[in-house]
Amino acid sequence: MLSTFFRRRPLRALAAALVAPAALAVVTACGAAEAPTTADGKTVLRYQGQTGLVTPYELADHLGYFSEISLKWEGDTTSGPANIQAAATKQIEFGSAFNGAVVKLAAGGAPVKAVLSSYGSDAKSFTGYFVREDSGITSARDLIGKKVGVNTLGAHHEFVTREWLHQQGLTEAEIKQVQLIVVPPVNTEEALRSGQIDVGALNSVWRETAVGRGGVRPLFTDTAIFGEFDYGTYVFRKDFIEQNPEAVKDFVQGTARATRWLQITPRDEVIAKFTDIITKRGRNENLKLLDYWRSSGIPVPGAVIADKEIQIWIDWLERNGELPKGKITATDLFTNKDNPYANGTYQPASGPTGEVVAAK
Repeated sequence: MLSTFFRRRPLRALAAALVAPAALAVVTACGAAEAPTTADGKTVLRYQGQTGLVTPYELADHLGYFSEISLKWEGDTTSGPANIQAAATKQIEFGSAFNGAVVKLAAGGAPVKAVLSSYGSDAKSFTGYFVREDSGITSARDLIGKKVGVNTLGAHHEFVTREWLHQQGLTEAEIKQVQLIVVPPVNTEEALRSGQIDVGALNSVWRETAVGRGGVRPLFTDTAIFGEFDYGTYVFRKDFIEQNPEAVKDFVQGTARATRWLQITPRDEVIAKFTDIITKRGRNENLKLLDYWRSSGIPVPGAVIADKEIQIWIDWLERNGELPKGKITATDLFTNKDNPYANGTYQPASGPTGEVVAAK
């Protein structure tokens, strides 16, 4: 996530991120209030956005893909784990986070379910783990005793780093000697160049500007480990899904179609649309981030969730002793039933209205 502080009002998401999963389960088990509606009967979905960027669901709203819901912005998120904690504690209706964080939240007792992939990595949009060119670090073993800068703990950067170290043959005892240091994305390049950290996780604008200035090189990338892969999902509370099935269905179908729109629309048209949306919503945002938008980052048409994208992190947590073996499976945690690209409404490779898309 690019934002390091909430704008508008904090929603206590940082405090929620420190709450034990068991406590979350108690909070979310309380009776749910009926979801508010607009004057014309649409269900209101509160959410946290990302400053300077347009999310697929915000795009869907702008494109007119929703008919049953109305979005209500409640500020910008600090991180994926904080975002889904806010959803689990009923401060917002849905959130997006790395799938490993979703697994940990659900394993702790929070009744949430993933309904749609929210982000991933492809050839144009990915995370690189960079070192200084003169650092002498060339292998995973060189990181023992070193510091790796990540945007937050318990999320994408940490899981991918530890998985890479494991795949490179380090033992769990050796992996524990690699120090993970939380560094805001805006400060990661400076921390790397000044020697405060030895490796920095960089993506989007932070990666491109650092590479452009020279003096750094990638040690590994997430795409080098898994290829093109969906890493995160949108989650709702299970009680909200049960009480508002049509609202959730509308969110999923509209956001899936908007994601598909991003996947097949030329970049200049996407940037023009994003610029229009950001300008009209009037949040005093910097449009420069749009210069570094390259793709949706989601390689699967319509953001359909694959079992392996969840199961791999269940296996990871089991291997590391953070989750009892067999406690949960991937199919416990997600559903594709409302996604038109998975339920037969559209052919998987069709466009945002079901139209045939010419092969590139």
